[in-house]
Amino acid sequence: MSVYKPKNSPYYHFDFVVGGVRFHGSSGSQNRREAENREKIEKERARAAAKRSAASGAGPWTIGAAVSRYWLEVGQLHANSGSTDTDLARLVDYFGKSKLLVDITDGDVSALIQWRRAQPAWGRDERADGEPMKMVSAATVNRSTTLVLKKIFTRAKRTWRYTFPLEPIWRDHWLSEPKERVRELRKDEGAAITLATRPDYEPIFAFVRSTGLRLEECILKWSEVDWQTGWISKPGKGGRMVKTAITTTVRDILLPLRGHHSEYVFTYEASRARKAGSSYKGDGKPRHKGFRYPITYNGLKTQWKRIRKAAGVKDFRFHDFRHDLATKLLRETGNLKTVQKALSHADIKTTTRYAHVLDEEVASAMEALGRNRSLREDVNDDDD
Repeated sequence: MSVYKPKNSPYYHFDFVVGGVRFHGSSGSQNRREAENREKIEKERARAAAKRSAASGAGPWTIGAAVSRYWLEVGQLHANSGSTDTDLARLVDYFGKSKLLVDITDGDVSALIQWRRAQPAWGRDERADGEPMKMVSAATVNRSTTLVLKKIFTRAKRTWRYTFPLEPIWRDHWLSEPKERVRELRKDEGAAITLATRPDYEPIFAFVRSTGLRLEECILKWSEVDWQTGWISKPGKGGRMVKTAITTTVRDILLPLRGHHSEYVFTYEASRARKAGSSYKGDGKPRHKGFRYPITYNGLKTQWKRIRKAAGVKDFRFHDFRHDLATKLLRETGNLKTVQKALSHADIKTTTRYAHVLDEEVASAMEALGRNRSLREDVNDDDD
């Protein structure tokens, strides 16, 4: 028997190899005899599973072994390897390391998807305003769960030369995704928003339009602004660090704000006094007229609603500032990778929603080519 007790665990663990695959884990018992019995049971299960796998031609690949090999061969080379690592670890946590690939059925995949759909977006239970966080989207489930598992199966078939007689029918598990619109701000709408914005809120809205950061990411602290490196870094979606360049435009926005508050970058000027413990929605602290206080998540949302209404701009959400920047940046550069970096997209597939801009550029180029060709032909006719 090979049970042992690790330094950091009160339980005995088992560790053995069957069919070239390692099986290890906690026995869940502090009694050595019970742990040995548990190891015996696990070995019998592993041998039986190996026989089923050999009979099916699928080989003894467990989720744990398959994920490890996939990571070494493919995953760590991804541009967004951090996200790949998280997605792979999620599969192992759900199925357990010893789950055989050949035993994963359509029912297992359906259950996995339902489990994933019940998780909150960004890995948080609450938003910055205390409201419950929405659940992960269908697109996130597809790309971070179903597609990742399918890629492991595909790798096992094409490269590791295994077959899966009862492989899940992947198209049956692909969730339908609502087509996300891309809203660009027109010049007249931009001018109307600027006119409707209070002077003390002008810097943060100028910052939003220049960086395309999400609403939560705009509640910026001075500690997140590194003047020496020229970058702003703060936690963003999914816990990933979001880096924003301190361009000349951003620098011009931030420099005049120094000294307004010791911790937060963007502040507003209280238009009226408020006593401590007021029923007004906020932190309950007193406010003195004319003094500056940090702009909060809720305060920014409320102010945006007022600005949008006063400006008469329809069908434009705060998040659409992000779409607006991406569309204009792609039109300027023609480079999807640049836009991906600017928006901190983990996967460039997310960025391709703006590819219609490139279609517009192609059409314009072809139109210009047609005009130039006609002009040259007219000149040649005149020479004749």
